[in-house]
Amino acid sequence: MQARKAGAARLIGLGLVVVGLLYPFVVYLGMGHLTPRMFAVLLGTLWLARLLGGRPSPLERTIGVFALAFCLLLGLADSGTLLRWYPVLISLALLGLFGSSLLSGMPMVERLARLTEPELPPAAVRYTRQVTWLWVGFFTFNAAVAAALALWAPLAWWTLYTGLIAYLLMGLLFAGEWLVRQRIRSRT
Repeated sequence: MQARKAGAARLIGLGLVVVGLLYPFVVYLGMGHLTPRMFAVLLGTLWLARLLGGRPSPLERTIGVFALAFCLLLGLADSGTLLRWYPVLISLALLGLFGSSLLSGMPMVERLARLTEPELPPAAVRYTRQVTWLWVGFFTFNAAVAAALALWAPLAWWTLYTGLIAYLLMGLLFAGEWLVRQRIRSRT
């Protein structure tokens, strides 16, 4: 029974990732077929299932509550413009996750690095803190651009940025950081 529940929680989590990745295109293509209220119900159902199916961490609960509040607001307002704010919410949640890790305990990138290399040297710990700051800057920038596009740009521009360009920028950041890390490692 526990294995089934864990499998369902992973599946719901994967569903949220897929929905997050495809969300801008679903909004762009679905606006003529679905009301914003329907989007709110579908997205809210996924988040509610995520919160109820398994043992979410306090952080996951916090993000889930904010996502559900967004879905409730979207459902009540039934506003197509409000649909565009979901990527901003996700960027702000990630900003909060990475930023708060710098203030208390271990920076997020260090936590991730310790999954594969539990004993990090002091230089690597300093480096992971710097990379965490880099991600804080990226999520701040991404939230600001997504918000500006949500407010002032045509839907096609918003879709292009939030559905493609933002992911390309993340990929470039990942790749650039990986190259820098390899170069630093080769010097030591």
